[in-house]
Amino acid sequence: MTVSPVLSLPGPSAHAAPRPDRPCVTELRLSAFAGHRRAGFSLGPLTLFAGPSGSGKSRALQAYEALARLGGGAELGEAFPAPVACVPERARPDAQRRRGFRIGCTADGPEGPVRLDVAVQAEPELRIVGERLTSGGLVLLETALRDPSRSMVQAAWHTAGSAPVTRGPLPDDRLGTALLPLRVAGRTDGQRRVLAAAEQMVVALRSVFVCDPSPGSMRAPVPLGTGRLLRDCGNLAEVLWRTRAECVRRHALLATAVGAGCAGRVVDLLAEPLGDGTVRALLDRGEGRRTPLELLGDGELRYVALALVLLTGPGVLEVDPVGEVPAALQTLTVLADGFDRGMDRRQARELLQLAARVCERGHIRLVGAVSEASRVAEVEGVTVVDLRP
Repeated sequence: MTVSPVLSLPGPSAHAAPRPDRPCVTELRLSAFAGHRRAGFSLGPLTLFAGPSGSGKSRALQAYEALARLGGGAELGEAFPAPVACVPERARPDAQRRRGFRIGCTADGPEGPVRLDVAVQAEPELRIVGERLTSGGLVLLETALRDPSRSMVQAAWHTAGSAPVTRGPLPDDRLGTALLPLRVAGRTDGQRRVLAAAEQMVVALRSVFVCDPSPGSMRAPVPLGTGRLLRDCGNLAEVLWRTRAECVRRHALLATAVGAGCAGRVVDLLAEPLGDGTVRALLDRGEGRRTPLELLGDGELRYVALALVLLTGPGVLEVDPVGEVPAALQTLTVLADGFDRGMDRRQARELLQLAARVCERGHIRLVGAVSEASRVAEVEGVTVVDLRP
């Protein structure tokens, strides 16, 4: 498989520089990951991986999600539940029967571009065997596995004080960059630079919502709960019950967007209590006519769910934002595999146009996957990564 160059279609957002006050991931690197070798993908405000089944679209999004989990402090096994599947197919084990994979990313923000590269051993046991955090050509953190018998890596981070670096052990099952605030005192200019770069990377990675609407789970009534949208959007009716009252303006925009993507007239999108503690979602067709969402097709249901995600905020999505950083300084990134799954060309175009308008504002970025590049060629402001062989 060959990876074609990234094509940035002309549009208001395609070449816009990232906002310096909002850290965001601007490049994903898959040096050796599943079917990807020496691959680097530039990510804009709205980026879509396109290609046939088996071209590596889902694997790219999987790598991004794994980095996001690690940035949030998750253990390695949680980020990679099936690590052997991430090893390049033709990778041969070394003399100690070890095999693994390598991924990384670049986060842009106030500190400029900050690079993170991670080497993971998948066999015979899962562990991080190398990590490097760099900024401006300077290595700020570097780790390496020195003693395979210990569940530790040896780390060295930039100090620029009486000693150029500080050394110490870090666990081999967590991202060292996410642990730096617990290890670095911040007394010297060098240490403060390390902390600022690590914070930028962590903030960029953690604010991620993975969305894969499941039409089957969206059709049944749901009980009232926290009102935070789940990954499969199965509690969409509950979220509508909350958001319709909280923000009239956003709800009106949602109703308009749903009307553009669903068949027939749509006046409003409602959540109706059923008297047993559950609610169901309906389309208001006007003149007293209502259509329960359970009667909609799979493509329409996915369209409604993704439109809701784009027109809401982190407080309504099941994400783990960086609490110590003001929301105004964070950018939410939505990961949406199968972005156009089940939709006809008109629905896909309407949803893409909505995504382009929303992502242009800078509060939300979207990285998704579509079945074919031609589906997005008509929409301005999209960065397309074409993975056709």
